Amino acid sequence: MSGKLQKAKGFKKSRTGMYVSIAASLFGAVGTIKRGREARREGDTLQLLDVAVSAAGIVTGVALLVRELRRLDIDDVLADD
Repeated sequence: MSGKLQKAKGFKKSRTGMYVSIAASLFGAVGTIKRGREARREGDTLQLLDVAVSAAGIVTGVALLVRELRRLDIDDVLADD
């Protein structure tokens, strides 16, 4: 059981895990866009502000994941030498 748990923890830092995390973040963006359209249609300023903050969080999260993905690529290149 310990081996499976260790493998699951390693998945998050793997290239595949990064791609899955980016896809999940982008999937969350779809819901945020829908909420933004609804808030704009209703003229709800507070909900628009919430959508803007959520969108900023999604963009930041994806940027962090892309940075980690690039670091994995750099580590892979150095490991081959």
